[in-house]
Amino acid sequence: MTEATLAPRADDRLIVAIDLPDAVQGLALAERLGDAVSFYKIGLGMLTGGGLALANELKGEHGKRIFLDMKLFDIGATVEAAVRGLARFDLDFLTVHGDPHVVRAAKEGAGGSATKILAVTVLTSLDRGDLDDGMMVAGDIHDIAIERAARALAAGADGVICSPQEAARVRALPEAVGRLIVTPGVRPVGADLGDQKRIATPAQAIADGVDHIVVGRPIHRAADPRAAAAAIVAEMASARAMRPNR
Repeated sequence: MTEATLAPRADDRLIVAIDLPDAVQGLALAERLGDAVSFYKIGLGMLTGGGLALANELKGEHGKRIFLDMKLFDIGATVEAAVRGLARFDLDFLTVHGDPHVVRAAKEGAGGSATKILAVTVLTSLDRGDLDDGMMVAGDIHDIAIERAARALAAGADGVICSPQEAARVRALPEAVGRLIVTPGVRPVGADLGDQKRIATPAQAIADGVDHIVVGRPIHRAADPRAAAAAIVAEMASARAMRPNR
């Protein structure tokens, strides 16, 4: 078999989180992953380290899809203005908090652009104790995430960010028909959980109706990031996933 035959093929259901200090290191990771990865997430941690410049370079010069994870939250006018400015960067996905007034403002700011607004339900690094510490509403954390997803989708979100443990229930919502589900908190079997508390494997997430999974440290901290990405892509395509991408 030739090297080309053996080369891993990108699957944009896998979004690699570039959780690195600056754009130089982020670009080095993207170059190392090469054509094994087609979709990248750039978050707040890299915003002051050239994150928007990296987004432009990966999109314009390397043909990658970009998910800008800003988790915007503010009064409606401010969110609308921020999204209007960010939409000029030709982003694929942009996150805001899932409060309905925030979602509506973000959609107004996105206007006729191709940028899809994804609403954050409950962060995958949180559990019930964390919500108690923040004086959040009482109740099961999964139920809260489902309700926030339903309200965000009703407000016009193009999709939601939720933990893979809630994905199947979100997919079953009437409001979720034709909408995206994107899940962080996905870890291959045996991977370090890090700060994630509500997790699942790549295959389980896809089986539960997730459209895209977000994986960071298990790839960029691997001895061979390209092989780690290829293994996740293979798992998503395996019989264990049981469900095709939409």
